[in-house]
Amino acid sequence: LFSLARQFQMLQQNSYFPSRYFKWLKGNYFTMFILEILLCVFFTVIHYLSTFSAAVFAAAMVVYRVVFALRVQKKSIKKLVFTARIKRLYVAAAVLFSIVIVLTVVSAPYRIVFVAICLLLSFFPPLTALLCRVIMTPVDTLINKWYAKDAKRILRDRKDLIIIGITGSYGKTSTKFILSRLLSEKYNVVATPGSYNTPMGVVRTVREKLLPQTQVFICEMGAKNVGDIKEICDIVHPTYGLITSVGPQHLDTFKSVDRVFQTKFELAEEVRKNHGKVFVNGDSDALIERLHRSHYTVYGTDPSFDAVTHILRSGPHGCEFTLQTEDTTLSLHTRLLSKHNIINITGAAALALSLGVGEKELAYAVSSLKPTEHRLEMKPFINGAVMIDDAYNANPEGSKEAVRVLSTFEGMKKVMITPGLIELGKAEYDANFRLGAAAGEVCDYIILVGKNRSKPLAEGVRSTGFSQDNLFIVSSFAEATKVCSAFADSNTAVLVENDLPDNYLY
Repeated sequence: LFSLARQFQMLQQNSYFPSRYFKWLKGNYFTMFILEILLCVFFTVIHYLSTFSAAVFAAAMVVYRVVFALRVQKKSIKKLVFTARIKRLYVAAAVLFSIVIVLTVVSAPYRIVFVAICLLLSFFPPLTALLCRVIMTPVDTLINKWYAKDAKRILRDRKDLIIIGITGSYGKTSTKFILSRLLSEKYNVVATPGSYNTPMGVVRTVREKLLPQTQVFICEMGAKNVGDIKEICDIVHPTYGLITSVGPQHLDTFKSVDRVFQTKFELAEEVRKNHGKVFVNGDSDALIERLHRSHYTVYGTDPSFDAVTHILRSGPHGCEFTLQTEDTTLSLHTRLLSKHNIINITGAAALALSLGVGEKELAYAVSSLKPTEHRLEMKPFINGAVMIDDAYNANPEGSKEAVRVLSTFEGMKKVMITPGLIELGKAEYDANFRLGAAAGEVCDYIILVGKNRSKPLAEGVRSTGFSQDNLFIVSSFAEATKVCSAFADSNTAVLVENDLPDNYLY
């Protein structure tokens, strides 16, 4: 059971998809697999040589499993979260082990068979983890259907509720928090917390967060396959939609940007079916070239758009910009960094204005915006350095913009720590090469995380003639911090770009 902690952790981080879990096993489990075989053989030999020795060895194995499980969780970037689903998996494992042990005891003629099964389940945790997932899938499906049905009932009884769906390849979480703050000047708002952008995350928010006094529900919608957005729309039925971008995200499952577009616009189809209004980011090239503008409210930097922003000044302390719509022109200031955040504010502001938020209230809300956690968030770092925490940014355009933001810290040493970009399919190598090249033009020091996965980044860095003495390749973020401490001081800006969970670090 203790040996399953790591396996369930990786299942959880891979969204319980066997294909993604197998990919992690392929990159990480070979050495452990050999060790498990040796332990299995050793245990079997000891078992038949001496009962006492076998008991001692079994006790030692328990200690080993406990210590290993605790050590791994302590070192993990993203630890195992004991959700209801994980608890059900542990119950399935306990029942599975109990059944096999009982059968081993009572079935003398077949004891050797059940002993072999015990050994397999004990020494090959991935097999046990996958068996538990298979066993619990029907149960999880029934539970999820009941929860979804209950969430639909709650929303059906709230015909007065304004429901807003937000999706996009990137920018959706930041835009959700910005829109929530702007609308809170007039309405009682509930938004899906953090990255609760799956059907069950939305269902949980509806069941646990919506109150009788709630006037607006903002629902972030994530997707990794065609149909994922429609599944959420079939639960919440939004009357407003905001699409932040379309780009090469999750191409390992989508396969093409066209399929990404098709999926994101499942939101638009639902909103238009409900006679609502859809706002789209015209600065997203892959988005704007695929739609008929007359059907949408388009926002961005082009003067021909319905809501236009013009950035006057930007730097480490924020941005000043103007927002122009058909009815108003506003001068605004925000502490948020980057052009991407200004575009996000523009879309959120256009929607807020259409829902009756006043100009003064809007300007105040924009000025009081705080960075979304781990998205270009400035915070203290080691030796008095400043960290630009962009750990939750995982798209090519956003990463390129983060490097540009780092370049505005004039007169300071510039450092980037990153494992690179993921889930981009065939485009992943080129995207990481370009990110490395962009960093090589700006940074004084670059620290890459992941001995194997950082190779395209390193090649991009080297293509710029970057000093090899200032390029470091490490195995973990803890090691990266240790390396950085050697040269970081109060005159150093450190960009942490895309802090990947453990299942990608190899």
